[in-house]
Parts: sequence; C-alpha cells; structure tokens
Amino acid sequence: MKKKLSAIGLLVGLLVLAACGKAEEADQGASTEVLPLNVELTVTEQAEIGETVTMEAIVTYGDEKVEDADKVVFEVWEEGKKEDSIMIDAVNEKNGSYTAETTFDHDGLFHIQSHVDAKQLHSMPVKKVTIGHGASAEETHEEGHGDDHGEGHEEGHGAHEHGHTDGFALHFVNPENPTTTAGTELMTHLQIDGKPLEQADVRYEISSEVLGDKHLWVDASETVAGEYTATHTFEKAGSYVVKIHVKNDDGLHEHEEYTVEVK
Repeated sequence: MKKKLSAIGLLVGLLVLAACGKAEEADQGASTEVLPLNVELTVTEQAEIGETVTMEAIVTYGDEKVEDADKVVFEVWEEGKKEDSIMIDAVNEKNGSYTAETTFDHDGLFHIQSHVDAKQLHSMPVKKVTIGHGASAEETHEEGHGDDHGEGHEEGHGAHEHGHTDGFALHFVNPENPTTTAGTELMTHLQIDGKPLEQADVRYEISSEVLGDKHLWVDASETVAGEYTATHTFEKAGSYVVKIHVKNDDGLHEHEEYTVEVK
C-alpha cells in the first residue's frame, strides 16, 4: 500500500511540475512579445528665415513611454538635396519626449525625419516644413523631373533615389570604421506606411574601383521585423558603393546607393 501511495505521489508531483513548466513557458512567451515602437513626430510646419524650428519625437512602446531610447536623431534636408542632409542629436526630456531645434537661412521646402532606436527596433517618420516662400515653382518642376536623392543616414553618405513607392522608407546604418581584417555588418531598416516592411527580398550589391568590373552580391536576412542584415568581408581598402535592392511579392522594387569607406 505504501508503495502504491508513493507511486501516486510521484505521479502527482510530476504532473504539477509539468504544469508549472508550461505556465512558465507561457509567461516567458508573453514577456517576449514584440510590441510596435511608435514615434509621434511633430515639427514647426511653417517658419521664416532665421526663425527657430522645433522638432519633437514622442516615443512609446505599447502603452509605455520610452525614456531610455538607445538613439534619437533628427535628419534635416532640403527638397531634392538629400545627399546634403545634416543630423541633429535630440535632447532626452525624460518623459518619452525627445526634442531639438534648428534654423534655416533661406526659403525652401525642407524634410525632417526622426531616427529612433529603442527596444531593438527602429522607427523613422518624416514631416515637411516650409521656410519663407517655400520652393519656387521652377525648383519644384526641376526636382520632379530630375534626379532626387534618397534615404541617407550618415551625413556625407547620401543615397541616390529613383523615386520611391509612396510610404516606403529605407534607413541604411552606415558601418563604423569598416576594415579588411574582419567581417562588416551591413544593416538596413525598411518601413512602409510607418510600419516595418516584413518578408522582403533584400540584397546588397557591392562595387568599387578597387574591384574593377566585379560586382559582389550579398543576400540579407530579416533578423527582426523590418531589419535586414548581412556580413561581408571587404577584400581591399578603398571606397565602395553599396547598392541596396529591395523587392517583395506585392510588386515593390526599390534600390538605393550608399558609399562605404573601408580602411
């Protein structure tokens, strides 16, 4: 009888442990749920030459205000001159709000884009601001028929844009101090209508004068929603063009070029 009771007790104990294990797994699954990173970008939409333009990004993760974002910067460029964009670091106001100010020294139409890294996610909404009389009709006509420049990240490393799909945004993280002695991570964030662009086919085309006519192709993997990475070892020091090709099953086809200096 004692042996029978012991066996029953052991069985009950095992069932309890199994139930606890499943409950713990469920709790872990809930705790690792990826919520959207929301960024509400507000800017002064109309200003005069020399007048202060205020920029604010309110960052939330689910219902939580993010007070410890890894990085928040504002990228500013004039219409049609994305390659000349400047980056302005934000001030953390400690309540989920990140702010900065700037001024402009001539009339024109300008773009302001916030780049926010937090919770291992990236968000990059963009707004427009008109300074003075804005862009002239002649300038607007030329920009609409000429070569525009796309989503660059680092100042001096702009990209050539061929005309984006509405709502499409690309952010290439220019690698820091790439060398020939180790693999270099190539990372790109993609969004469509303010949300991560998932399940896209992303390839990096690499070319350089030091490679002659050779073009190297590197397939990227989607590590988290909307983030595509690959590792490449550059053969020689020099200036390289990294062209990012993006496609998906909905017919989207985009590409942008960036310059990477390898030492």
